[in-house]
Amino acid sequence: MTSKQITILCILLTYLLANMALGIFMSRRSAKQAAEGGFLQSYFMGGRSMGGLVLAMTLVATYTSASSFLGGPGLAASWGLTQSWVAAIQIGTAFLTLGVVGKKFALISRRINAVTVTDYFRARYQSPAVVALCGICLVCFFITQMVAQFIGGATLIQSVTGLPYGVGLAVFAAIVILYTSIGGFRAVVITDTFQGIIMTIGTFLLLFFVLRAGGGMEAITSQLSEINPGWDLLGKGPYSDGNAALTPGYMISFWVLVGVGVLGLPQTAVRGMGFKDTQSMHRAMLYGTVVVGILMIGMHFAGALTLPLLPEEGIASTDQVIPYVVLSYMPSWAAGLFLAAPLAAVMSTVSSLLILASATLIKDLWLCYLAKDAQTDKAAAEQKISGYSFLITLVLGIVAFLFALSPPDIIVWINLFAMGGLEATFFWPLVGGLYWKKGNAKCCIASIIVGVATFVFFNQVKIAPFHIHEIVIALLFGGAAYFLTGMLTDTKPDEETLRSCF
Repeated sequence: MTSKQITILCILLTYLLANMALGIFMSRRSAKQAAEGGFLQSYFMGGRSMGGLVLAMTLVATYTSASSFLGGPGLAASWGLTQSWVAAIQIGTAFLTLGVVGKKFALISRRINAVTVTDYFRARYQSPAVVALCGICLVCFFITQMVAQFIGGATLIQSVTGLPYGVGLAVFAAIVILYTSIGGFRAVVITDTFQGIIMTIGTFLLLFFVLRAGGGMEAITSQLSEINPGWDLLGKGPYSDGNAALTPGYMISFWVLVGVGVLGLPQTAVRGMGFKDTQSMHRAMLYGTVVVGILMIGMHFAGALTLPLLPEEGIASTDQVIPYVVLSYMPSWAAGLFLAAPLAAVMSTVSSLLILASATLIKDLWLCYLAKDAQTDKAAAEQKISGYSFLITLVLGIVAFLFALSPPDIIVWINLFAMGGLEATFFWPLVGGLYWKKGNAKCCIASIIVGVATFVFFNQVKIAPFHIHEIVIALLFGGAAYFLTGMLTDTKPDEETLRSCF
């Protein structure tokens, strides 16, 4: 291991330990709040006290991931500005999520005392089958997404320090699992804020040093035009010849998958339950849009400029492009600080998934349906929740860690599969439930079964008519199932449900 690698490793370990210390500190704050307002509200929702900046940063940090800093910019090195264009779709996600789901979700969740998305489904659809189906799908796709993040964190540590993959994975997994398990939701959102700031700084650092290493913008663009013709056309990609634009189907797919479809992601929707007031939400819509714009455009634009800096023999995987550039062209202090950014993105995504998956298993399934004393003695049941929540969060993290020990190749595709599965499951039950009064349990079940089955089928058989991603087909079929079932069954929720949820 070189002196530069040792310096970078020290910076990364310091950053990881700082997050651990922050998680432990917030766990003490959470314990005090739990004594005042109850463990469930504190551990899984942080007392609904997020201000505008914290809400914006936790949304940004939850939505960005390893693919935002490694896989996506790595693809941009060969695709050119097309990848920046695709990434630009994500700029409005914070605004869209809070605008469409946020305020309505916050009002309803306070009315029904919900702390998870599945709590809302229970109150809205009045069906144990819906809760169980949503819970199973959530945990399965969350574990898949966590595996992608663990791979990203371990690959990053391996690439820049030379440590074996398994060692990097163990170090990263141990710290993120422990601080999430100990600190709960409050630790997650506070560390998300810290990580969002680090990610923003890291983006500017990468742009600066890439431009400096390449001799300035004019020199880089001249070299790119020679070695990668068509890099500056907003269309070079997997379904183009280098001069033609990407097919409309391919672009529409990404507008759905990483744009409109994020309304169906439970890990972002649940943020709508935790903000303090309407003013905080409005500020978060503005802050989140600006920060996502900086991160997505900045990182992918920088990735598009890295091709002249890569070795002639190429890089084994697109996930290795950014680590190679950082290690080769940035000084130790800047490399360490930048590499904390993708590590922050990975950690924030994993922590958010862990806490929501734990909440689903403990709050939505065990407490409501399996704990015998929960039906007769809520106080006795809640006394057990603290220990169980820590244990379940720990176990889920270990399961993801074990799957990540034998990693597939490209992080971005694993992440997009998990994201698509979550959207196929939750988009229509969530959006339809919020805005269509005729939506009922049968609608919800039909939408989930049809949407997920369609998504998995088209993903596995690799059929992509007009290069349309399977998530578009899954949402179309799932939406048809939701609304047709509602019109055919004509079963409206009872008056109490309508009062609570509308």
